[in-house]
Amino acid sequence: MRLAIISDIHGNFTALQAVLADIKLQKVDDIICLGDIVTLGPQPKEVLHTLKELNCVIIKGNHDAAVVDPELAEEYEITEYLIPDLYWCREQLTKEDLKLIESFKTTHEMVLPNGINVLFFHGSPLSLIDIIQATTEPELLDKFFEGQKATVLIGGHSHIQMYRRYGEKLIINAGSVGNAFKFAYSPGNVPSLLPWAEYTILSQNENTLDVDLRRVYFNTDDLLKLVAESNLPGTSWWLNQYSKES
Repeated sequence: MRLAIISDIHGNFTALQAVLADIKLQKVDDIICLGDIVTLGPQPKEVLHTLKELNCVIIKGNHDAAVVDPELAEEYEITEYLIPDLYWCREQLTKEDLKLIESFKTTHEMVLPNGINVLFFHGSPLSLIDIIQATTEPELLDKFFEGQKATVLIGGHSHIQMYRRYGEKLIINAGSVGNAFKFAYSPGNVPSLLPWAEYTILSQNENTLDVDLRRVYFNTDDLLKLVAESNLPGTSWWLNQYSKES
């Protein structure tokens, strides 16, 4: 059993195409998407429709919830300067697209052939906006995972890949396909992006469980050309990304 886990694409179809090409080479059995599909980048429709064609499990992220109900953007912790991008994205989508996004699951659970229980979510099993990082306090982890039978827990939202063992549990962050952060986000700081896409492959073969945190380079010039040709409110932020020092 081989699962590809993708997350936080954020309308970056260029990065998604590169990741899907790599996934094809890896001969996975299924793809699972952990949310934040369409907002911020220049090609929300292309991302959404491609995922629909893949017929994969899609978890709802906080940006997904906010694009369906933009008046609740603050509740979903969408930073104020991103609100115009949220509405721009919504204008690109049809009513059917929004209904599809509204139908996304909040969590997904599955049992691997060897009996290992895996739980997928966006922020935490409790909330779309919880952030789990390498430094998250044990008391918070206890709260997030209280009563969970799963021993492998896989989320997104932080835009930073992570492999962390916590007692008998393994906590994984799949990373971000479309917005891989250089450093962890903190309020008041505008994030910088790395010039690659990130995703994860979880493999189970008899008694072996393997986690592959993958990095896929994509053509950032192609992406920035698309951004420049769009009327995205956040165009200037995108055009300042992917410096040669990254």
